[in-house]
Amino acid sequence: MVGFIFSFSWAQQQEEPPTSFTDSLKQTIVAKKIYVTKPIETPPNIDGVLDEGIWGVVEWATDYIENQPDENTPPSHQTKFKIIYDAKYLYIGVRCLDDEPDKIVKRLSRRDGFDGDWVEFNIDSYHDKRTAFSFTVTAAGVKGDEFISNNGNNWDASWNPIWYTKTNVDDEGWTAEIKIPLSQLKFGDAPDQVWGLQSTRRYFRGEERSLWQRKPVDQPGWVSEFGELHGLKNLEPQKQLEIQPYTVAKGETYEAEEGNPFRDGDDTNITVGLDAKIGVTNDLTLDLTVNPDFGQVEADPSAIALDGFQIFFQEQRPFFVENKNIFDFRVSNSEAGNTFGSDNVFYSRRIGRTPHGFPDVGDGEFANVPDKTPIIGAAKFSGKTKDGWAIGVLESVTAKRFATVDANGDRRKEIVEPLTNYFVGRLQKDFNERNSYVGGIFTATNRADLPESLNFLHTSAYTGALDFKHQWNNRDWYVGGNVVFSHVKGSEEAILNTQQTIRHLFQRVGADHLEVDENRTSLTGTAGNIQLGKVGNGHWKFETGGTWRSPELELNDIGFQRESDDIRHYTWIGYQTLKPDSTFRRVGINYNHWSAWDFGGNHNYLQFNTNSWQNWKGNWFSNLGFNYAPIQYSNFALRGGPRLKRSPWVSFWNGINTDNRKKIRFNVFHNGRKAFDNSINTYYVEAGFTYQPINALRISAYPSYQINNDKLQFVDNLEVGGETVYLNGAIEQRTLSMSFRLNYTINPNLTIQYWGQPFISRGRYASFKNVTNPVADTFENRFEAYTPQQINLVDDTYQVDTDLDGTTDFSFGNPDFSFVQFRSNLVLRWEYIPGSEIFLVWSQDVSRSGDPMAGLLDDLDNNVFGQTPQNIFLLKATYRFVF
Repeated sequence: MVGFIFSFSWAQQQEEPPTSFTDSLKQTIVAKKIYVTKPIETPPNIDGVLDEGIWGVVEWATDYIENQPDENTPPSHQTKFKIIYDAKYLYIGVRCLDDEPDKIVKRLSRRDGFDGDWVEFNIDSYHDKRTAFSFTVTAAGVKGDEFISNNGNNWDASWNPIWYTKTNVDDEGWTAEIKIPLSQLKFGDAPDQVWGLQSTRRYFRGEERSLWQRKPVDQPGWVSEFGELHGLKNLEPQKQLEIQPYTVAKGETYEAEEGNPFRDGDDTNITVGLDAKIGVTNDLTLDLTVNPDFGQVEADPSAIALDGFQIFFQEQRPFFVENKNIFDFRVSNSEAGNTFGSDNVFYSRRIGRTPHGFPDVGDGEFANVPDKTPIIGAAKFSGKTKDGWAIGVLESVTAKRFATVDANGDRRKEIVEPLTNYFVGRLQKDFNERNSYVGGIFTATNRADLPESLNFLHTSAYTGALDFKHQWNNRDWYVGGNVVFSHVKGSEEAILNTQQTIRHLFQRVGADHLEVDENRTSLTGTAGNIQLGKVGNGHWKFETGGTWRSPELELNDIGFQRESDDIRHYTWIGYQTLKPDSTFRRVGINYNHWSAWDFGGNHNYLQFNTNSWQNWKGNWFSNLGFNYAPIQYSNFALRGGPRLKRSPWVSFWNGINTDNRKKIRFNVFHNGRKAFDNSINTYYVEAGFTYQPINALRISAYPSYQINNDKLQFVDNLEVGGETVYLNGAIEQRTLSMSFRLNYTINPNLTIQYWGQPFISRGRYASFKNVTNPVADTFENRFEAYTPQQINLVDDTYQVDTDLDGTTDFSFGNPDFSFVQFRSNLVLRWEYIPGSEIFLVWSQDVSRSGDPMAGLLDDLDNNVFGQTPQNIFLLKATYRFVF
């Protein structure tokens, strides 16, 4: 269940004894358990009580074995289950024995809460040993469901099938009955089916996991180690057909802006849309959406970045989140990290984004610019066949959008976003008894009829990529990788703009391997990753590999890419304990190093890391890590200027989490970095608590504070007397925020959730300087600092007289800033019948520029509390028709 569970793995089984000394050195081979089910004609009543005689047609499956904390030992309490089926449903009855039933923990939450005592069933109905469907029920009756992929490395909680469950507590412990429609599973048409099967129980009081099918801690993979479910005969594949219309009533209030006809203080509208899920075959599903609504999605957390790069935010919109694993294609994901792991060929947040353009507004004119681009329609065709073919096709069209400009009642429209078509196709094939796969992905972005005002956009962008992975020695060892090709087309202006963006900076001084070509109308680049690793059989694991991004690589039309012109080597070595001792349940120790070059051969980066995580006997968690970077140069810090040397630095991080079973638990995390010459000094701390006074209520608050002192922070590049001034300054940045959550669960289908975050980030600049020798060994030799006699602040503008002749040589605006924001969501969610919901949503947003000279708390108070927020009220109703 979810990544946490996989990371500690589970299992049970009879071991095959070694036949020789050589065999005893090999990994433990665990025999597969088999459970034989039988068909029924009269279904059981799903009430949580296993009192119907129909359950007697099959035997109990039992003999669970502990996996955590002490693998391959008897659990504190046994568990047993039965499985039966008919033409439409699979039924599971489970008994979780407990000799103190009054102590069973029944914490309430909304779906996928996974708190308190629970039992889980994973079903590999494809029997591909890589993917599975997970169904979890807590003692409180809360449902959890996830789609498992990549042999347990991905658990997708966005998968929300229709199924039914009830629980009951009695003198022997607690019981559950589960009813799963076969239409929610995917399987072939063989007359005699074999499915993979695993069951996990969480015994909450002992924070213990036990498994039906044993899985040694050092055995890699998850789905591949399942037992088997037999006896499924003459099942008819169920073609899923679901239609879900919706309607949304929206009201918005905000502070009226005098004279602006578009900001009169309130807006209202009603929209309708439709989602559908059609089973083309039992293996493959077509998802359709028309005018999708994403209004109930929680707002992104507040953030501000000074490095010029885009901030990566997770996708939260339901249509794109569900089954996203099949479209996931990371450019250079690695166990070592520090390889721009968020870079992805497909980043769904590009679809329906904020419009690229802005109208040309004159004095006295007002503009009404849409904040997002409507998705006219989208279709997603995905699934996996019994032959091991994983297929994903996504097609989406976003509307042409116009801004309305008002000039004293005269109005005109200017296009700010063109009609755009997005396409993603993904294909992957398992072979070699599911130990290997090869795959590919293709994406296309096409924009229609770009006007001159949007000529900076690409007319089209295409990406193609191949990936593979081969595992051997019972999946202990692996080799894998990918290669990516990108091609973008557009006007000379668009391609010039791409060459000069911060991702590329072809114009940067001293980069002899790059050249800006103002006549180009296309750009083609490559990227890739190759890695070798060992993840099983013993205490030791490792991964080593290399990744690259060519200078011309461009993925950001439909993907996410942070940098280009990078060649990087990485290595990770990890040690893990396999058995608990008197102090720890589990401990891991890791070593990493990274080294990077650009395509001009410059060695830009070398960093070493060691870290450890600990799960203490009392179920506390902690971690500690240290970094040392003796070499660091940045091709991007001067925004087109020359390569800049960064001074050697050290850093640390440390976190402590108290026992998460307690009604009140505390977490603290902090990290810091310091250059040896004190040119950089940063510190971040986040500490907070989660309190659950009763089973239905959970409250959490996590304030954070960040210090960023950098004596060489980019300000601007200015042309002065035919030369470029690379203007930098010393920044003192302070950031304060707090995330607050309150969840009240009336019952598993009716919840109230609140999230709020006040945020302020303030930066004050001083000690301005011109970078003149950016690769000098000594920090003070990299620049010429302006003296107080040379620089003067007048009317919020700095005037610089470099030669002290009384004449201003150049000026620049005061870069000091204060950004203040408060965002919140209050959501009432009622699933009145399975799959059909009503949402009541109240969202607030206050975003303002504060006073950089004020104190943090005073500035936050002045610009959030007492201000008129933007309020959004939503009422959304859906009904899910299942045929």
